[in-house]
Amino acid sequence: MFADSQNHLRILKLKPRADWAGVWHLWRVLIPRRSITGRLVHGRVWRRHDGRRWIYKKFIEYR
Repeated sequence: MFADSQNHLRILKLKPRADWAGVWHLWRVLIPRRSITGRLVHGRVWRRHDGRRWIYKKFIEYR
């Protein structure tokens, strides 16, 4: 069963996702990047990988 699923991944040229890929983490951006909404973000932002590219969200610090 396991070998069969590995064959499907190899045939379709898919890579299994890493466990950290869907987790948001805090990141410091020096060069402005586009956020999910299309706005430019820089400084401290939330970042995660969707399997193809990095996705950014504005970080709002609560006081």
